[in-house]
Amino acid sequence: MIMTSNIRKLMLTFHVTASIGWAGALAVFLAHSLVSLSNQDPAVVRAACLMMGITAWFVILPLAATSLVTGLVQALGTAWGLFRHYWVTIKLLLTAFATAVLLLKLTPISALAAAAQTAVSLQEFAGLKLSLVIHAAGGLGVLLVTTALAIYKPAGLTPYGARMLGTRSAYIRNSGSAAGLPRWVKGFVAASMVLLLVLIVMIMHGGHGPGAHM
Repeated sequence: MIMTSNIRKLMLTFHVTASIGWAGALAVFLAHSLVSLSNQDPAVVRAACLMMGITAWFVILPLAATSLVTGLVQALGTAWGLFRHYWVTIKLLLTAFATAVLLLKLTPISALAAAAQTAVSLQEFAGLKLSLVIHAAGGLGVLLVTTALAIYKPAGLTPYGARMLGTRSAYIRNSGSAAGLPRWVKGFVAASMVLLLVLIVMIMHGGHGPGAHM
């Protein structure tokens, strides 16, 4: 069902606010994780670890969930649809992926924050702290891509979107070629494959994958 103009604007307001807030909160989390990894003062490190737990659970998680849900509502309640345009589908997948990684990391983040409240040395958590730095930086990169997609809305109908319009010519016109994918989608797929290989290497040799340190 297509939303009315007022409801659409309201959902858009929630979505934009949550998405920008998510990126800002993740930047704060990254700053805290860098401090926890590099600072030599135990009191400062413990404070940073505690703030990481609070930020992750009470700021980043609600904003990520709000961004994902309102994004779904926006897509389903407007003419854009979920699977008609490549940019909408890719943005949804990236948002869902970032949210899934966040959920996987909440348990080790909580463990680190709990350890910071005890006399346990945080030196043994060096691997986890490095992993959190890497994932926070990677998450910011993903959110930057989703923001760029929302702003530029690069052309490109999916095959489903072309069928919905009922014209093969519309698909060719929007994709730029009769062969299939738009050039920017091909570039995105290529970059994703490279990042996937990097992630596999991280998991095999460094233990820094999304599910590590659980």
